Amino acid sequence: MTEVGPNLTSLHHSDAVRKKGSIGRPNFYVETCIAGDDGRPMPANVPGELLLRGPMVTPGYWQNPDATLAAIRDGWFHSGDLARMDEDGYLYIVDRVKNMFISGGENVYPAEVERVLLEHPAVSEAAVIGVPDEKWGEVGRAFVVLKPGGAIAETDLLEFCRSRLAKFKVPRAVVFLPALPKNDTGKINRQALRQA
Repeated sequence: MTEVGPNLTSLHHSDAVRKKGSIGRPNFYVETCIAGDDGRPMPANVPGELLLRGPMVTPGYWQNPDATLAAIRDGWFHSGDLARMDEDGYLYIVDRVKNMFISGGENVYPAEVERVLLEHPAVSEAAVIGVPDEKWGEVGRAFVVLKPGGAIAETDLLEFCRSRLAKFKVPRAVVFLPALPKNDTGKINRQALRQA
């Protein structure tokens, strides 16, 4: 990320298989903390926000003191990334903080649900957001683009998810779209999905 430089972690090639999915360990000049909502460090393998500190962190946003105060607190840069650190000190990105939603008191990370949806051979693209629900607070709604010639019913795709995810993570509904809305950088525009 631009605010903290390009080389924050390293994963040695000898660990690539053993630590599959990891972004590696922090480089020698990078301090990291996986913090809970209260700012305290989380135990191994429990997701929290990735905080970064060191000489590579920006001193702030140009002529934007409010954004600087929101991002840099007590010397730590708040990345907005949900991550976990295993017992060996290897980092894994889970999702973005703003994408997570809470369903029935349980944290749901859309990236995990999206990975499962993308395992289905008919699915080309997928995005999941939390939507209000009277009973559970929020539930997942999946937006799916099928591959050319691909076909699957909503009920079958939800059953596919049930076989691979905990019940509270399974989306309540699937909306099939010809394409997912994207922003100028090509990332999925989740705000546009929420407005839809």
